[in-house]
Amino acid sequence: NAARGGPGGAGGRKRQRYVEKDGKCNVQHGNVRETYRYLTDIFTTLVDLKWRFSLLIFILAYALTWLFFGLIWWVIAYSRGDLEHLGDHSWTPCVNNLNGFVSAFLFSIETETTIGYGHRVITDTCPEGIVLLLLQAILGSMVNAFMVGCMFVKISQPNKRAETLVFSSHAVVSLRDDRLCLMFRVGDLRDSHIVEASIRAKLIQSKQTQEGEFIPLDQTDLSVGFETGDDRLFLVSPLIISHEIDERSPFWDVSRGQLERDDFEIVVILEGMVEATGMTCQARSSYLADEVLWGHRFTPLLSLEEGFYEVDYGGFHHTVPVPTPACSARQLAAAAARRDAHLYWSIPSRLDEAAAAGGEG
Repeated sequence: NAARGGPGGAGGRKRQRYVEKDGKCNVQHGNVRETYRYLTDIFTTLVDLKWRFSLLIFILAYALTWLFFGLIWWVIAYSRGDLEHLGDHSWTPCVNNLNGFVSAFLFSIETETTIGYGHRVITDTCPEGIVLLLLQAILGSMVNAFMVGCMFVKISQPNKRAETLVFSSHAVVSLRDDRLCLMFRVGDLRDSHIVEASIRAKLIQSKQTQEGEFIPLDQTDLSVGFETGDDRLFLVSPLIISHEIDERSPFWDVSRGQLERDDFEIVVILEGMVEATGMTCQARSSYLADEVLWGHRFTPLLSLEEGFYEVDYGGFHHTVPVPTPACSARQLAAAAARRDAHLYWSIPSRLDEAAAAGGEG
């Protein structure tokens, strides 16, 4: 029911975001009964864990395997009677200088980590020890590959790269070439660029179909230049992304007054490859209805200095008011069509009047 009024709810309640300004999706999963699916993809599950849990599992994975094999080494020594002949030089133990559980635990660590100090070594008179040595070497390699792989992927994730991809705090609506456009600004604070950058925008708004079906938080694409290729960005300096409000736009019938009353959320998604690592990075942000400023335009940031262009990020979020019709794009297009039609019919009539006046003369 909270989604019934759109992202902002209804009846003056505080508007609930679908995507936070920092890009975090404000959605929680409940009543997930098929939890076994997380175990079938255990690698991704471990990578997605928070750092404190990942480090805990990393430590436990090694500590438990060392303890497990250390216990087996101690059981072998105990069952063969090695612990009863510690001072007997005529007795050949399974592992030299293994005199208790602590030394068995240390030998397990030395074996799995391939340290090999040389003080505790296995003898060739213990076939069960040789088999256990092979098993621990194989299992230790698997644990190393799995845990080190998880930590490497987690460390190299480009999530933090999105922190330096910034979006304007507000979106604006104003005229561009006599057409109403919805615009927002994006920028990259780093000198290393995002390769193959592309931008998408989604309108999140609940709706009801003609058959009476209620669709909470329905997603509608907002065109930001996919047909013309303008959605592919060369993000060297801040860019203003424009959505032209035409007959295909969901804002075609939205006027300034209706915009102030509507409940919706615009989610913007910037994707690309990190130049330094080649990994895909995604940055997200969103704009609620009260964060869309009608009749505003972004201030310029780029200036030409001696030998280079300078970007003043101090004014990245700044806008200025500009004259903009308060009517919808449909009404604006209809008024322009009537004006063009009047001009089309008035020119021939004026030519006829001029011709008639010339004939009388």
